[in-house]
Amino acid sequence: MQAGATLIDAGPQRPMFRKLINASHKTYIDLETLVPWSTGVDRRKPPKALDQLWIAGTPYADALDEAQRLEVAWLEVARDASMFIHLEHVIPEMYCAYVSRGRGAFDPLVYEYLMLFAREELTHIMAFHRYLKVAGLPWYAPPGAGSYAEFAAKLPQLRPEIGIIFIMLIEWTAELAVMHATQSREIEPITRKLFRAHHSEEVRHLKFGIAIGDGYFESAPPEEADEVRRNMGRLVQGLHAVFSFNPQIADYTSFEFPVRPDDAEAIRSVQQSEHNRALNAVRFKELYDWCRSHRIL
Repeated sequence: MQAGATLIDAGPQRPMFRKLINASHKTYIDLETLVPWSTGVDRRKPPKALDQLWIAGTPYADALDEAQRLEVAWLEVARDASMFIHLEHVIPEMYCAYVSRGRGAFDPLVYEYLMLFAREELTHIMAFHRYLKVAGLPWYAPPGAGSYAEFAAKLPQLRPEIGIIFIMLIEWTAELAVMHATQSREIEPITRKLFRAHHSEEVRHLKFGIAIGDGYFESAPPEEADEVRRNMGRLVQGLHAVFSFNPQIADYTSFEFPVRPDDAEAIRSVQQSEHNRALNAVRFKELYDWCRSHRIL
């Protein structure tokens, strides 16, 4: 891959980028009015569909009683909120590095939207921190060595399009997963509203990232594009395994979790369970379709 900033031209996407910019200026999250924080979070209600628990459909789920399943659901949502926080710390730093180093190389519309994108992510970080605090939930540690964090550390030195695609794939995965799980009527109201409001801004981010990705794969040098495809394919496969099961949950349950965090075989069996494969095929379908269209998967 080539290092250094490169020009990103809005090109035929110019009208769409203008719409995204205008929407970001007119409609944005206000932290105080985002959800009725003062009412508190009702931990007696599920924060996600219980048939989408990571161990649902496996023998490990049979080991849990009703109260434990509810506890696990809250801890899974805490992991999701934590992942948003960790990712959204990366985005402003990365995008500010791009525009600071190569400001003159960017189309003005792309430059402006990157700044708006970064601003919105800072608000999201504060919103998810407040949610975890109000709900009394843990902030999970960031992913460790061998995760997407290693590749993310290299992104500020690579072409900006590559970083934008990288961010888009993570955000798309997270959005599809949480929205699929949290938007039914039985879900705890603040949780449902928080993820819905967050989604309203993330939809704009995803449209931007998809447009940049489409343009990149149409014009990038073949050898570079193939390397990007390999890296992004590994990223997607790793992310979707983590979204199917994260062994860190065992560090937070009030009871002994039935899957030990050091049991690699059990972890793989959950991540690759028939239930999780079927769930991923449904909730990640549009992402899988896009990745296949660009030979990422």
